[in-house]
Amino acid sequence: MLSFNQHRKRWGASKHLVHTSNYKDMKASIVNEGKPIQTRGSTRQIDQHIRNLRKEFSGQPELLWHHASLIVLIRREFKVKEVYKHFTQLWSEESEFLCENLNIRWLVSAAETFLDHDHNADVRAAAMMVTLFVNCIKLQESERYICNTAEAKPELKRIQHLKNELVPIFEGMSCFTVGTDDTLRNLKWRLEIYFGVVPTGEILKTVWDRCQKHNTVFSRMRMMHKRKSTQW
Repeated sequence: MLSFNQHRKRWGASKHLVHTSNYKDMKASIVNEGKPIQTRGSTRQIDQHIRNLRKEFSGQPELLWHHASLIVLIRREFKVKEVYKHFTQLWSEESEFLCENLNIRWLVSAAETFLDHDHNADVRAAAMMVTLFVNCIKLQESERYICNTAEAKPELKRIQHLKNELVPIFEGMSCFTVGTDDTLRNLKWRLEIYFGVVPTGEILKTVWDRCQKHNTVFSRMRMMHKRKSTQW
């Protein structure tokens, strides 16, 4: 039985379910809500939450806001089967556009929606890799901020030490040997098997590629990694 709070969180949800597949017009139409403001958390009233999301997508194609609205409806358990069909249809027809234009936050939200509701095991597996991969990076970067180590510089003597000595971490794990280690090259090879899964493999490839370019532990390690045969 639904609690009063659960009912309240979906009041008015029906008017936000847009029955359309006219994605072309929604891609051409730009949300105009002034300066974009990223949402944090959610409000109990769905009307307010979706209005807040519209401000977040200000300056971006209407289709991206529509995609976010579908995720909100699903998370608030409003006609989940029906809304999920709209969601999968959107990804079936516009996966390239969505992967190109959604930021990583919303790509992860999309992957988690597939993970929670899809019946295809391969789709769920690739989706799980997306959320695990990005959230591990989020934790690592958060710890970096908390410990105020963002300005820390690599010590060349430690890099050299890793090349010459095994440095234990825990339970048989040892530090990544910067410059020569094949761990991440092999990881990418294994991930490539899942890149072809539609559509979550496309999301996985997109977030993997972007995390090699943004200021993450992956891009920082790439800059220090010199051996071409083990580059990723």
